[in-house]
Amino acid sequence: MSLPIVGPMPEIELLRLDHAAALLAFEQENRAYFAATIPDRGDAFFARFDEVLRDRLAEQGTGACYFHVVVGDGGDVLGRFNLVDVADGGADLGYRVAELAAGRGLATWAVHELCGIAAARYRLTVLRAATTLDNLASQAVLARSGFAVVGETRLSGRPGLTYTRSLTDAAPAPGTGAAG
Repeated sequence: MSLPIVGPMPEIELLRLDHAAALLAFEQENRAYFAATIPDRGDAFFARFDEVLRDRLAEQGTGACYFHVVVGDGGDVLGRFNLVDVADGGADLGYRVAELAAGRGLATWAVHELCGIAAARYRLTVLRAATTLDNLASQAVLARSGFAVVGETRLSGRPGLTYTRSLTDAAPAPGTGAAG
């Protein structure tokens, strides 16, 4: 799957403490953009960012969640792609992409790559996702990435759709290998 972004290909990296400054900048710079389609993280998230990040990394250390960032040339965070509530071979996928990278194939590329990582590195067999009905871009990303609509839901009081994708047919992403 090609990514129509000019320049070096971005990389998907497991979230680390040294991503803190770039991740905070990503969240601050895109706060209003994200709030148009997904619930705002709230002022407390930004005021306690270092603590929140440490908590997420501790949670990741237990294997209950895997938080990823897509890093562009120069170390800027272009997106977050998270696998949460990991249990029984499955996880919930959530993601957000920087406004400057939106509409350029980054989300579709990253979701495709993360499906391979989830299967090869984390040994997951199914991913679940949800999006609001008015988030057409996210619906398109999920459809292009092999997710199928399986139901309806409400997200922060707004109507939405739920999706699943089997990973048993997912080829491992380049560089992930079979070992974790």
